Amino acid sequence: MTAHQQRLADLRARIADTAEVGSLLVSDLTNVRWLSGFTGSSGVLALDGTAVVLFTDGRYGVQAAQQTSTCGLDVDIRVAPTAAGLHDLLADWCRTAVGPVGFESEHVSVALHQRWTAAANVQFAAMRGLVEAGRRTKHHTEVERIEEACGIADRALADVAPRITAGVTEVEVRNMLEVRMRELGAAGPSYETIVAAGPLHAALPHHRPAQRRLEEGDTLIIDVGALVDGYHSDMTRTFVIGEPSEEQLDAYALVLESQRAGLDAVGPGVPARHIDAACRSVIERAGRGDWFSHGTGHGVGLLIHEEPYLNRVSEAVLQPGDVVTVEPGVYREGFGGVRIEDLVLVTADGSRRLTASPKDSPCLPSPPTT
Repeated sequence: MTAHQQRLADLRARIADTAEVGSLLVSDLTNVRWLSGFTGSSGVLALDGTAVVLFTDGRYGVQAAQQTSTCGLDVDIRVAPTAAGLHDLLADWCRTAVGPVGFESEHVSVALHQRWTAAANVQFAAMRGLVEAGRRTKHHTEVERIEEACGIADRALADVAPRITAGVTEVEVRNMLEVRMRELGAAGPSYETIVAAGPLHAALPHHRPAQRRLEEGDTLIIDVGALVDGYHSDMTRTFVIGEPSEEQLDAYALVLESQRAGLDAVGPGVPARHIDAACRSVIERAGRGDWFSHGTGHGVGLLIHEEPYLNRVSEAVLQPGDVVTVEPGVYREGFGGVRIEDLVLVTADGSRRLTASPKDSPCLPSPPTT
């Protein structure tokens, strides 16, 4: 059984366990891709206990057939002449479906739900998280893609870091990293690379790179990830331009201690909020709890942010196959910020770090001598 065949079988079992629906419409394109291999921008996957149907439009008929067959699936491809027309085909299928038809309530607009209801004249049932529950557990082939993405980001940062000096702009650093990742084989960055420098920009956890030039004494946060075959990586390192001050060294050591406490806590059966508490308690004991202004981490896969989330209110429990970030940080306007982030695979007996860039010191590597 291929990975995609197993995913469909597992999803059917979860649908059966709900005892609420006899079929399901999967309209979120990330979920469609994970289940069927189809990567087009227009499609809805419909399945019941025996059949799988992919509705798409004329741009993607051949692609859909190729990609689903490559995944070892027997999928009925139904092609509409327009993107809007696929919903009419879908309504025809719903009228013959057995039992209430489930739909992904978190991914369907009110307008689309109204259209389906009016056209199909069947009972629909809102479902949440049926596909996402399966996506959390990464197959070894998924882990391999994520590891490749991590390796590319690691190598790109290693190549670019010696070229970072006072005088270059945040945008220039971002561009160097994103170009280098593509040169190393990435489809692109996982997200717009964060390069945040100085007492104002580095105090913003998700600052967007600007034309500000780096200056001596700046803290510099670089949050970088690569995209490989749809799978993301995510890593943050913090540097200081020039010689670090005692305050900067103290803040860096604090965040590094916090992050190591979080990494040590990761394992199967551990509540996600406990990872957050492990990181947060280190910073709170140092009297800087209000400097830590975000959650500790999140899942990573086909999306850069997905379940499980590691924060104070999470109800998730870590399980083997989860891939999560551990990324505590401290931020204060006038000082800047420090964040250290690694991507971690939860294993049967603990965890394994997937990102490997050095983090023992905030000092930038020396520029190459030529």
